[in-house]
Amino acid sequence: MRTSERRSDGGLRRVLRGGVVNMAGAVVGAALNLALIVAITRAFSQETAGLLFSATSVFLIMAAVAGLGAPDGLVYFIARMRLFGRAGGVPALLRTAMGPAVVLSLVVALLLFVFARPLAQALGPEEAAAYLRLLAVFLPFAVLTDSALAATRAHHDMVTTALVDKVGRPSAQLVLVGLIVLSGSAGLLALAWAGPYLPAAVLAWFWLGRIVHRAGPDRTAPDPDGASDRARTQAERVTPAAFWSFALPRALGGVAQMGVQRGGVVMVALLSGLTGAAIFTAATRIMVVGQFGTQAVLNAAQPRFAELLASRDHTGVRSLYQAGTAWLVCLTWPLYLSALVFAPEVMRLFGAEYDTGATVLVIVCAGQLAASVLGMGDLVLTMTGRTGLNLLNNLLSLLVNVGVCVLLVPSHGAPGAAVALVSAVLLRKVLPLWQLRTTVALHPVSGPVSVAVGGTLVWFGVLPLLAEAGLGGGLPTLVLAVGVGALGHLASLWWARDHLELHLRK
Repeated sequence: MRTSERRSDGGLRRVLRGGVVNMAGAVVGAALNLALIVAITRAFSQETAGLLFSATSVFLIMAAVAGLGAPDGLVYFIARMRLFGRAGGVPALLRTAMGPAVVLSLVVALLLFVFARPLAQALGPEEAAAYLRLLAVFLPFAVLTDSALAATRAHHDMVTTALVDKVGRPSAQLVLVGLIVLSGSAGLLALAWAGPYLPAAVLAWFWLGRIVHRAGPDRTAPDPDGASDRARTQAERVTPAAFWSFALPRALGGVAQMGVQRGGVVMVALLSGLTGAAIFTAATRIMVVGQFGTQAVLNAAQPRFAELLASRDHTGVRSLYQAGTAWLVCLTWPLYLSALVFAPEVMRLFGAEYDTGATVLVIVCAGQLAASVLGMGDLVLTMTGRTGLNLLNNLLSLLVNVGVCVLLVPSHGAPGAAVALVSAVLLRKVLPLWQLRTTVALHPVSGPVSVAVGGTLVWFGVLPLLAEAGLGGGLPTLVLAVGVGALGHLASLWWARDHLELHLRK
């Protein structure tokens, strides 16, 4: 393929191939994570499930703090090093990134361990302190895992993330939780959930070492057309100041983003009790399952966006953004539409006492449908290097989430937290599109997105509603509608593959 042809499509085939690998892992990972939540909600009381979900939410927020933005920094700078033939600088970059991140992760883990009891008093039950202390032990391994996997993705290696993070770790969690269920010792649930981060970190760093070794010393690379002097300088040598000026704002933004994703569980636990937290967590699992598909595309697109922006190929950026948004719709809308139409049936998967979460599920699914159409503007903004704006957006999003939770959760419980979550997510999606308007104008409405929306609405919106009207609700109707819809959706994707840029080969 000629250079001009490569530039015109933004490297879509390369991203699509990586996305397919990620998606295969995401499908398995989503199923495993959903099975994990179902096993916990069915085997233990709502109070125990709510405690575990709240404690693990604290763990993930603290891990985002300790990571210092190193994963995004590694993707950003490694992609540029490889683009300009400076891959030999990756080991030094890894030392720059991981030294402070490891030290801070140990400090945060120690603080979480020492102050577990005061935090436990806020959550309620006495055993909360034991949960938090067990989680604290494995926090550094979570930071190490995330950073190593990000570095492998920067080398366009998606298999490691799929096998280690999407399949291996959740499989180990599910097996360990199953053993805990058999033993009846709920106090070890936190260990079963966090323990797999240790082998995941070892495997991720082992595989990253192999990738870096294969990359070898620096080699001469063609100078991409339109590359800025600043990008060339960054590729030559990434100083600690340059790395951390990018990573630290992204770290704070990532903490705020994690606060939006996980903070609702903690807010409901504090303002409405652990039972409400369990219901909110169960209802929002569908969103998390959908995020596996979203992350599959984002992980594949992130290094390519970094390369395109470094070479100032804005046409390629727009092509990748529009095609990627269409892929997100094709992947996530079937799930969200099906869950929205059959919300009561979906919530019964977690147990009869979780029926009240149907309203939460409807709110969250409606919000995620809109978020998918808005696409990956926040990722593009980050890969332009404007992490300060990304931080601002995430802080505003977190502020909206907390503010709406404070207003609505005391009176409305989990549905109030769902409204807060949706409001925060949509704000974080809209702001980057406005902020990028003078750099690289991104328009979510395009031919590929329209085709994707139309097809999924027919197969997973209209068809299920007709089936429910004609056959009544219930699990058999859900299975029939989703089965027929899936077959029709696959046929539509094949028929519209040219419009959707679904070509794995030339």
